[in-house]
Amino acid sequence: MITNFFIPELNNHDVHELWFQQDGVTCHTARATIDLLKDTFGDRLISRFGPVNWPPRSCDLTPLDYLLWGYVKSLVYADKPQTLDHLEDNIRRVIADIRPQMLESHQKLDVQIGLHPSQPWQFYARNHI
Repeated sequence: MITNFFIPELNNHDVHELWFQQDGVTCHTARATIDLLKDTFGDRLISRFGPVNWPPRSCDLTPLDYLLWGYVKSLVYADKPQTLDHLEDNIRRVIADIRPQMLESHQKLDVQIGLHPSQPWQFYARNHI
C-alpha cells in the first residue's frame, strides 16, 4: 500500500516537506516499513523506531486519532469495497472531499475546551488539504 499507492499519491501532489506520522502498531514498525519511510521522509518521520518517537495518545500531536481517521474510515468502508482498486478509489474520493472548514471547526472546538493549540490544524488545513 505504501509503495504502490501512498508514495505515488504524494509524488502527484508535490509535497516534499511533509511530515509523516504513524502509530506504533507492529506492522507499521517493521524494519522494512521504517526503512522505506525513512528513505521517503528522512528526519520528518514520527513513528515508533523512527527518527522522532511517536507520542501515543497525545491529542496535541495525534489530532487525527480524535477526528479524521474515524470519519475517513466510516466513509471509505460505507459501500463495503470488495477490491483493492475500489478501496483506493474510495480513499482518494473521501480525502479529496475533506474541506479546510471541517478541520477548522474541529480546531475551534478543541481550542474552546482546551484540548490542543490551533496552529497545527491551521497549518495542516491551509497547506495540505
